Amino acid sequence: MKKDQYQTLSGPSYGEFRDRGSKFLAYAFPAYTEDDWQAHLLTVKKEHSKARHHCYAYRLGTDRNNFRANDDGEPSGTAGRPILGQIDSFQLSNVMVIVVRYFGGTLLGTSGLINAYKLSTAAAFEAGEIILKTVEDIYSLSFHYGLMSQVMNAVKKLELDIVKQSFTESGLLEVAIRQTEVEDTLLKLKAYIQQVSLEEAALIKEIGGLELKFSHVR
Repeated sequence: MKKDQYQTLSGPSYGEFRDRGSKFLAYAFPAYTEDDWQAHLLTVKKEHSKARHHCYAYRLGTDRNNFRANDDGEPSGTAGRPILGQIDSFQLSNVMVIVVRYFGGTLLGTSGLINAYKLSTAAAFEAGEIILKTVEDIYSLSFHYGLMSQVMNAVKKLELDIVKQSFTESGLLEVAIRQTEVEDTLLKLKAYIQQVSLEEAALIKEIGGLELKFSHVR
């Protein structure tokens, strides 16, 4: 994988594992924000309100620094960490897994629990579709209508993905640019809009009637 690429799930997936009467139901989701994982956890808890444990782990972003593992009452290190370990073993990012446990009456011991949370998570990933995604920066272009044809033609020439558009008092586009190509693409965008060379565009700090600014990463 290139440095601006990562693997994640294309959508929700499910796996399960059973051991001596206990059921481990694993729900895996793509997740990109704190709100995402909290919403998924709330949904699963509502669906399985009678379950004994709702253990989970997630890894958000691509710098590998935003992660969490929660044992939800299981012995420390026997649930959340094995789930997170599988996220890393499958080399996934922007993913959350919640494993619901229904106790079967027999204690499984530390090794049994680790194995159960690990295998149920792996089953969810194996049942899902793992995809390769490219990290993109989203930029917003707010412009006066006098620049509309230049802006639209520039976006078309550069084959940029339009994430959002609206046309009210002024035009607004949100476009996605591959993160490793941002500097080069923005320079070309200025050149096409102003209809000047790249060398001339490099000297332009502002374009009258156009506001170009970074919005977020996806």
